[in-house]
Amino acid sequence: MEWALGLVALSCVIALACILLFLFKEGEGIIGIVGLGDFFFGKSWSPTSEPPSFGILPLIWGSLMVTAGALAFSIPMGLALAIYIAEVAPTKVRDLLKPAVEILAGIPSVVFGFFGMVISGPLLQILFDIPTGLCALNASFLLGLMALPTIVSISEDALSAIPRTFEEASLALGATHWQTIRHVLLPAASSGIICSFILGMGRAIGETMTVLMVAGNAPIFATSYLEPIRTLTATIALEMGETVKGSPHYRALFAIGAVLFLMNLFFNVVAERMREGFKERFR
Repeated sequence: MEWALGLVALSCVIALACILLFLFKEGEGIIGIVGLGDFFFGKSWSPTSEPPSFGILPLIWGSLMVTAGALAFSIPMGLALAIYIAEVAPTKVRDLLKPAVEILAGIPSVVFGFFGMVISGPLLQILFDIPTGLCALNASFLLGLMALPTIVSISEDALSAIPRTFEEASLALGATHWQTIRHVLLPAASSGIICSFILGMGRAIGETMTVLMVAGNAPIFATSYLEPIRTLTATIALEMGETVKGSPHYRALFAIGAVLFLMNLFFNVVAERMREGFKERFR
């Protein structure tokens, strides 16, 4: 049984290694064609032009731009909601809010995309008097909603895991409930809370369908959140079906997939390290 369970656990590592090997095997050819510097720092993505250009810097910029916007929306709201659920809300309200947050996490991304195209996009267009509401701000808002359940759930778990004696000792010394939350509970749960932020970032940067539908899909360096952008994930989804297998365009898309894989792997490793530190603190 030990060997069987160990083999099951090892299969996850093997699958991860195979995916990474496959992505690098298919994508490495583009580096020999355009060069590492031109691929990562090129300012033009136009694979069908003559001559083609495969610079992914505008795509990286678009991905980071909407991810930053999503976190700017989801982190304050998610942390406030986690504090409310864990420390303030009455039992009946808590029992209502927690399932609501979990249901939000289960909504398919295409539904968020439809909402962005039909509701929030036209609203932004009217509100800011811009040519189209399919822009970075629209994508940031929806990605923030999608990252919200991750941040709320993990932050609330981190706050609830703090020993009750911490809060009782603070209150016994004369601190108010809000002073206890701010100066005792939040610092004690900081590792878990930061872990939730990083996982929320990974959720936002890896999203495909929503940004494909609501971001405008323009591979440019946007200088404002009211301009259309294109992300790494949306580029793969848009163009993979149109490429010839083995062509430079095909290999460039796989190289983009490898870049995304490494970015998400980095975020998850950092989050896991912080989670381990959180557990060690209260052993």
